Amino acid sequence: MPASSQPPSRKSLFLRACRSEAVERVPVWIMRQAGRYLPEYRAVRSKHSFLEMCKTPELAVEVSLQPFRILGVDAVIVFSDILIPAEAMGLGLQLAESGPILFNPIRDVAGVAALRNFDPEEETGFLMEAIRHLCRELGPDVPVLGFCGAPWTLACYMVEGRSNQGFHAPKELMYRDPAALRALLEKIAECTAPYLRAQIAAGATAVQLFDTWAGELCRKDYEAFALPATQFLIDQLQDDSAPVILYSKGTSHLLSSLARSGADVLSLDWRVDLAEARRQLGPRIALQGNVDPCQLLGPEHRVRAAAREAIAKTGGVGHILNLGHGILPNVPVENARAFVQEGQSVALTAGASIGKAR
Repeated sequence: MPASSQPPSRKSLFLRACRSEAVERVPVWIMRQAGRYLPEYRAVRSKHSFLEMCKTPELAVEVSLQPFRILGVDAVIVFSDILIPAEAMGLGLQLAESGPILFNPIRDVAGVAALRNFDPEEETGFLMEAIRHLCRELGPDVPVLGFCGAPWTLACYMVEGRSNQGFHAPKELMYRDPAALRALLEKIAECTAPYLRAQIAAGATAVQLFDTWAGELCRKDYEAFALPATQFLIDQLQDDSAPVILYSKGTSHLLSSLARSGADVLSLDWRVDLAEARRQLGPRIALQGNVDPCQLLGPEHRVRAAAREAIAKTGGVGHILNLGHGILPNVPVENARAFVQEGQSVALTAGASIGKAR
């Protein structure tokens, strides 16, 4: 790079990585990067409830910015919760220390029919204001990310009523009354499409769908229920030009199905080998991830090695470095910083690209 050249902006790096275009280095951010491992976050959280922080733009902005200031991440994801749309659709929401609780969970077609469409600016405008504020604060060179739950994962909570390993209630509904589950998934997709479009209109550079519980489904059931709703949702965002990232956990058996979702980027957990994923998926879909969050609990030199190894598996092309799930509350801040800095320090071959046509 000539001495007079300016380094690329974080936003440029991020967008080019999403499109598998040439990058000088991989962009790096961390899922759940605004969280309990940061003393600054805990100081704010000690004075406010989680839901209050989500619904107060000034608080959401403050905790969203903390990882950028402290770790130097390349993207700022707005602080919120995937269950905000469930509340806007008519379910009572409580975010307790033991986990989320949704009142009047959906158990049949009548429950689905009672759900309402909502205006994102009218009923969840606090999130859009937080995104607008972040964009003003960060300027044009730093990407702000929006997000929501993918239809299947949001349905899991809306049927179960709380977090529950295995999510037996939505799977029971799937086998007992498949039409009811399909109706629920379609309703969620219909409601969250304008919710994500509003985030993009507010300034989000890209949006991420969290399908954390997709791995609970076998391929047959994923393709029969979850995938069509996810495809519909992503298709509704195609005119907005913002890349869509689809995160899933425990889905090594679903890679070929996930590739048909329409997402620009697949964010994978640590159970998937990135080199194997690239081999299976080819060059047209970018990858995000996928270091095991527990790696950040080890010594710093191993944290740095893990970041380099992940980049090496993809050659850094079409790759956003991240963890395979959210950062753990007991991760030392210096290890999180080392992960980010190491990823950013790996220079890639100038002009390397695997090509992407959107």
